[in-house]
Amino acid sequence: MTDVNKNLIKNIPSNPLIIAITGSAYGVHGWIRVFPFTENPISIFDYQPWFIKQTHQWRILILEKWQYHHKNIIMKVEGINDRNTATEQLNYCQLMIEANKLPKLKEGEYYWKDLIGCQVINLSNNILGKVNSIMETGSNDVLVIKINEKKKQKPTERLIPFLYQKVIKEINLPNRTIYVDWGIEF
Repeated sequence: MTDVNKNLIKNIPSNPLIIAITGSAYGVHGWIRVFPFTENPISIFDYQPWFIKQTHQWRILILEKWQYHHKNIIMKVEGINDRNTATEQLNYCQLMIEANKLPKLKEGEYYWKDLIGCQVINLSNNILGKVNSIMETGSNDVLVIKINEKKKQKPTERLIPFLYQKVIKEINLPNRTIYVDWGIEF
C-alpha cells in the first residue's frame, strides 16, 4: 500500500479556496472521481498545486494524469496506486488551492467566493439578508440570501436572480454589500 504522507506540508495555505471535491474511487489502480466547482470543469488542472486537509494535516497532491470517463472527470494522483488507498485517503476530500492562483477578473466580473457573505440591500434601503450561497441554473446564477433571523421572517431564504443591471444594481466588495432592485416581499 502506498500513501501521500510524503507530501505532508508544514506551510499551510494562507488563503485556501475549495475548487473541487473528490468522489469515490474508480477502478483498481488508484483513480478517483473529481467534481469541479469551476465554471469550466477542466480548468481545475490549471490551478496547481492542490492541497487537502485531513485529520488536521495538510497535504499537497500531485496530479499524474486525468481523463473524462463518460461525462465525469477521473484523475490519478502521485502515490495513490490502488483502490483501497484511493478510498482511504482521497474519498470525498475538498481539493483546495491558494486563492491568489485565480486569474484577475475584468471589471464587473466576480468570483462567487467574493459574493458569499455580502449583505444584500434593496433600493428602498431594506436589508434583505446575506448571500449564503449561489446556484447555477443555466440561464443565470441565483443568489441564495439568508434572511435576517432576528426578524423571524418566513421563509428563511430568498432567491434573487443575478441579472446585472436589471436586478443587481451595484456590488461594493470593500463594503461587502450588494444593492438590488428587489422587493422585500419576495
